[in-house]
Amino acid sequence: MIGKLLRRLPVAGEGRSPFAAPDFAAPSAVTVTSTAFAEGVAIPKASAGQGVGDNTSPQLSWTGVPPGTRQLVLVIDDVDVPLPRPIVHNVAVLDPVVTHLDTGALQPGTAGIRLIPGDLRQHGYAGPRPIPGHGPHHYRFQLFALDVPIPQTVTKVKALRKQMAGHVLARGVLTGTYERP
Repeated sequence: MIGKLLRRLPVAGEGRSPFAAPDFAAPSAVTVTSTAFAEGVAIPKASAGQGVGDNTSPQLSWTGVPPGTRQLVLVIDDVDVPLPRPIVHNVAVLDPVVTHLDTGALQPGTAGIRLIPGDLRQHGYAGPRPIPGHGPHHYRFQLFALDVPIPQTVTKVKALRKQMAGHVLARGVLTGTYERP
């Protein structure tokens, strides 16, 4: 019921993402794929958020990371929330040699991955969990290739964005959808 009422409100949209600012502009040279879902297709229930699905992060792979990449950053956000900006679900800082994440890898303690809590303040994967009846939400799995390493002292998304600004060599995105009736 409330989801249908909220449909009348404007959604955040991709352009309002803090990762869409000019400081994050870069060629879309990185190709992000998943064995769990294809571009523009529904994310499986297994990867939906707690209480909705199994909250298991999907498998992800990427190619096209440019030479000179010193750090990779994966950001998962929901651009269809009825808020002023998209909600950042997850952030993972990855070693530049990492070329894929196995199913369920976005959890504390996984080698080569440093998790930074997003807007939902979870220290592990926080899958799609849109408002029931609000319609389909688009979840972007964005990978940024940076020319600088992210210091271990960076533990908040705002500080991460400051460190990333002006240092994005390339980026890629895989967008999946999820809807709750």
